[in-house]
Amino acid sequence: MFSAFKKSLHNKPSSPEIQANVLAGLTVGVIALPLSMALAIASGVPPQHGLYTAMVAGIVIALTGGSKVNISGPTAAFVVILLPIVQKFGIGGLLVSGMMAGLILILMGIGKLGRLIEIVPYPVTVGFTAGIGVVIGTFQIKDFLGLNIESMGGHYLDKLSLIFHALPSINWQETLIGALTLAVLLIWPRFRSKVPGHLVALLLGSLAAWLLSRAVSDFSVATIGSRFHFEIKGVIGNGIPPILPSFEWPWNLPGADGNPIGLSFNLVRLLFPSAITIAILGALESLLCAVVADGMSGKKHNPNDELIGQGIGNLLVPLFGGIPATAAIARTAANIKAGGTLPLSSVVHGLFILIGILLLAPLLSYIPMSSMAALLLIVAWNMSEAKHFIRTIKIAPREDVFVLIACFLLTVLFDMTVAVAVGMGLAAVLFIRRTISLTHTSAIESSREAYDLPDHTVIYDINGPLFFGSAQKALKTISTVQPDVRIVILDMSEVTMLDMSAIVAMESIANDLSARNIGLIINNLQPRMILKLRRAGIRKRIGKVAFSRSLEDGFGAARKMLKENNPGLES
Repeated sequence: MFSAFKKSLHNKPSSPEIQANVLAGLTVGVIALPLSMALAIASGVPPQHGLYTAMVAGIVIALTGGSKVNISGPTAAFVVILLPIVQKFGIGGLLVSGMMAGLILILMGIGKLGRLIEIVPYPVTVGFTAGIGVVIGTFQIKDFLGLNIESMGGHYLDKLSLIFHALPSINWQETLIGALTLAVLLIWPRFRSKVPGHLVALLLGSLAAWLLSRAVSDFSVATIGSRFHFEIKGVIGNGIPPILPSFEWPWNLPGADGNPIGLSFNLVRLLFPSAITIAILGALESLLCAVVADGMSGKKHNPNDELIGQGIGNLLVPLFGGIPATAAIARTAANIKAGGTLPLSSVVHGLFILIGILLLAPLLSYIPMSSMAALLLIVAWNMSEAKHFIRTIKIAPREDVFVLIACFLLTVLFDMTVAVAVGMGLAAVLFIRRTISLTHTSAIESSREAYDLPDHTVIYDINGPLFFGSAQKALKTISTVQPDVRIVILDMSEVTMLDMSAIVAMESIANDLSARNIGLIINNLQPRMILKLRRAGIRKRIGKVAFSRSLEDGFGAARKMLKENNPGLES
């Protein structure tokens, strides 16, 4: 905890480095200001909550996390999770679930789960990120075209149906401004300018809307100022309140019915699945961002400290009206490219947002909603990673393609909670299936001549881990030995794991062979696994069970056991 901040202080950065990080923070602040508002709107809350998130999370997580260069704030990945929470539980329920996710992230960091990103299969990640992109993009059609839809409730197909039936109500004024903004967003990267394209696009979109409203009498488009309102000490204003966020317990904020949501065990129980999803997705997004940042900056992050930092940030952000936050890959990449090397750049980025709230709030109110929708369409496209999605379908094994499509469809048609749970479950099942195929048991015939093995003895070579998925498959062959066999040698030199299911299977085999007067010799099993068998009662028994350190020792034990149990048989 606080590792990035401590190291930056210990290394005593030079004046040029401080200057570079201040400039990088200002650059990222320019990018984050409109993007934070757009993501808050997409999540179903007023735009100032996105700004509060970027400001508080950007500063707190930078000082407590495990990465020097990560920039945290609201991200597109959270939109499909947060929007249903807002619709069902209101802003109060959303912020309570954010606090719960913060506690979960802290526990994950304390529990050393910082390597979480390494166990999430690539098809799962690509599947749900592509699904998120599709959902975000679909939800922007309403504002982009100015469709007359009162409420976008229901599941994805319900919302898609509402959009389809509302297409005749397309507003050409909204569509014109949205198309202009989208065109600038698509064309601007070709100029390779250091000025962020979305800043230029929103500025031109807002300017065009304002000029046309002055030149054309009936020209009017929805803006942040006309869509959102606030009340300060009985005075009602439009757009974003030009004041700093104040401390407020999240459960005192309104729920879906407009009344304070309160705090109860029932509310916590209802929000817990969403909090788990927010925490897992936040952890994955942050750790993935940190890995990408390490590759770009040459630095090394501490994954467990990063989880703790993200948890602290998400625990504090709701107290000041902020929605759940995580590290943002695009903003982090921009930070590194602009010269950011210290947490200072993220702190400056947060302070820039703060100044923007105080000084630019009246101007931000002029931004058209169709322009914000155009910006989110680009965010959705980048989020979908269409190239990676198509490439995975083309080259991945059939099982991975199935997981990819399943995660994609579940994200789109249901929600992220279902998609992540089922996706990880499918990936785990496929992993177990593939691991089972690596474990096998085979009789060794060549050793008979090489070691002068007695005729009534058989050797089985067991390869791979023995766990609940592979134990029965690997060991069932042993229970079907020929009637003339009196000694069974299990060569377990290449057994790397032994779980309780395998121990029970071994115990069953030992008892079965003993009942048939067949001796069992376990060869070259690792000492820690022998200890497990002994605890289960599989111990050395004269004439029944023996352990050997090599095949030669095992063959000697077999001859001895054969004479003890069956003195009439000839070797």
